[in-house]
Amino acid sequence: MPSRLRAAALAAAAFGVPFGSAALAHVVTDPGEASPGSYFRTAFRVTHGCHGSPTIAVTVRVPEGVLSVKPQPKPGWTIELRTRPVDPPIKGPHGHDVRETVSEVTWRGGLLPDAHFDEFALSMRLPDQPGATLYFPVVQTCEHGVNNWTTIPAPGQKRSDVPEPAPSVRLRAP
Repeated sequence: MPSRLRAAALAAAAFGVPFGSAALAHVVTDPGEASPGSYFRTAFRVTHGCHGSPTIAVTVRVPEGVLSVKPQPKPGWTIELRTRPVDPPIKGPHGHDVRETVSEVTWRGGLLPDAHFDEFALSMRLPDQPGATLYFPVVQTCEHGVNNWTTIPAPGQKRSDVPEPAPSVRLRAP
């Protein structure tokens, strides 16, 4: 086992964290499970920089079917939103037609040193798809380098089976 991996396993064991995909994933959602069709808040936890370089931007791609996306502001960071059309439009919870939704959120301009972690939170309305797993690909931009946490496991694969796994939210089954 490489020394960095061994150190992660020892640290995880010392704090009572199970050693597995969550312990090795470098951008994770917290919480990572939700009720289908609910309003939900999760944070994307960034646990390190890019090979020692500090993080300067975090971009989260929002999967199809997720609506009413609102990012939580962070002091020292700006927020950029990209949208996509909802076609056909759907009735929103307050009776108006929803014609577009957020497709991507970028926090930029702050500085997250490699030795620290931080969380970037979203509030959103989840689709009513019990048992589904929603993947939120994340691009972590650093002063020197980029980490693409964008790999979605194929059916039958686990997150730990793929390099740079995309964070996910599992919708509870009935």
